Amino acid sequence: MTATTGQPATGEHPNHNLTGFIIFLCSESVIFLAFFSGFALLKTSALNWLPAGVDGLEWRMPLINTVVLVSSSGTIWLAERCMAKGNLPGFRAFWLLTMALGAYFLYGQAVEWGGLQFGFTSGVFGGTFYLLTGFHGLHVATGVFLMGLMLVKSFIPQNYAGGEQGVQATSLFWHFVDVIWIILFVLIYVWQRS
Repeated sequence: MTATTGQPATGEHPNHNLTGFIIFLCSESVIFLAFFSGFALLKTSALNWLPAGVDGLEWRMPLINTVVLVSSSGTIWLAERCMAKGNLPGFRAFWLLTMALGAYFLYGQAVEWGGLQFGFTSGVFGGTFYLLTGFHGLHVATGVFLMGLMLVKSFIPQNYAGGEQGVQATSLFWHFVDVIWIILFVLIYVWQRS
């Protein structure tokens, strides 16, 4: 930056990639907010909320999934710290652990879906349940895919120096996915018990 104008010095360009990614996450937040609002409105106005023959949802597997996903926010933070310190093996180890936790979450969700007594077309609850958890699951799968790309890039020497922004954006996306799941867990599994 030049002292007199506050503008970037010649040859220096501001990088707005991360800012653009944050704006993208804000737009994703609006989509999820619309889904959350629709879920709450339908739940409070539906006469028969749960499908016939369903008394409630099993919450143990989703609670385990919640602990796994929240833990993955810690491991991805540790991976970022390792990268900031130039500890590439540590970055890879914690990054891979985060990917494994994300994959386990998806596996747990698939197991849960396989054991449910209702489907997508089983009333308002069935439709909204699969829409919300499925859309979130798509985000988890996207996050695991992005982490895979960043992991591969870490093995290409010329990409490591400039890879911090991609890692930071992927980490922000992952924290976003975790926060969304906590809200979903409260809406779907905790609130349905009341």
